[in-house]
Amino acid sequence: SKVNAAVYQDVLEHFMLPAADQLYGDADFIFQQDLAPAHSAKATSTWFKDNGIPVLNWTANSPDLYPIENLWGIVKRKMRYARPNNAEELKATIRVTWALITPEQCHRLIDSMPCRIAAVIQAKGAPTKY
Repeated sequence: SKVNAAVYQDVLEHFMLPAADQLYGDADFIFQQDLAPAHSAKATSTWFKDNGIPVLNWTANSPDLYPIENLWGIVKRKMRYARPNNAEELKATIRVTWALITPEQCHRLIDSMPCRIAAVIQAKGAPTKY
């Protein structure tokens, strides 16, 4: 379905909150998200406030600062020759391909963040090599 503010809040409620509780317990954390319409809706901001979850102020358009974009690029490259016949086969192919991403690939992306941030600052927000 299309992700609107209500759908997004439902995902946060049923998936993010339990995961955050498992990962952080009572410790403080700051949630990061992009500024997709469902994320930046007033109702979503209210949901975060009501649940006591601080949200990191983030730029609207800065894919160089979103390692998830690189992970999706990896998935797309690995799926280059896949030819699913319907939506269910496509979903299954994405799930299988996503599972092939290694923890090392994720760690390399995380480790690249200081360089990414420096590059974005140097480029004054313009696109970088990342």
